[in-house]
Amino acid sequence: MRTDKLRVNQLSPKTYEWYLAYLQAIDTKNVEVYGTFLADDCVMQSNNNSPVQGKADILQSLSYYWTTFDSLTHDLLNIYGSDSSFVLEALNHYKRNDGKVITIPAVAITDRNEAGLVTSIRLYTDTTPLFAATAT
Repeated sequence: MRTDKLRVNQLSPKTYEWYLAYLQAIDTKNVEVYGTFLADDCVMQSNNNSPVQGKADILQSLSYYWTTFDSLTHDLLNIYGSDSSFVLEALNHYKRNDGKVITIPAVAITDRNEAGLVTSIRLYTDTTPLFAATAT
């Protein structure tokens, strides 16, 4: 994860540290650790895709999705909002399974409950380059 380009961070120091750990679980593709951040009734939606309802289904979906690329590094640009509802603007650096590295702009909207668990994640990014065929 990269934070050297982070311009705006409206999270408290405690929530910012929590969020860095949350993103690190994604960057390391550690589904078990990532699951500790989610409420059981969490909902995740990416772009125009149907929402994924519930922690178990989200983790199952991510377990598959994370096999479709080799690695991911979040490059944080801005975090706007409060400790319970915030928006991340980032550049996501992917290493595809074919070794090609691509960078995709992304926005993630996250809501947390009073216990600090994620209840809603909305992701907006165009992952077309991640799955595009490589030229031969």
